Amino acid sequence: MVTGIKAFKNASLIMFQKIANVLSIVSFIMVASMSGTAYYAYRFVTSEQFKARVMNEVLDNVQGMMPKVLDNAMPDMTGGTVPEFIPPAPTLIK
Repeated sequence: MVTGIKAFKNASLIMFQKIANVLSIVSFIMVASMSGTAYYAYRFVTSEQFKARVMNEVLDNVQGMMPKVLDNAMPDMTGGTVPEFIPPAPTLIK
């Protein structure tokens, strides 16, 4: 039978070992869940379904903006392709 300080020391080591084992299990569960989530996210992002969803979203937004942009950028009437040369007015030198 162990008494006194030796008993307290043995109890502390056993309790520490139990706490360490629990933390180790929790850590493993966290790493496994993060790895599984990362794998699933990678598979989803590289899938054709995700690509189609993103392309549809982008094209819908661009098509919605295009008429507004074109209406603001396009003039109602344009001039000639080359500006006409207007000679300077003659000046009288005195």
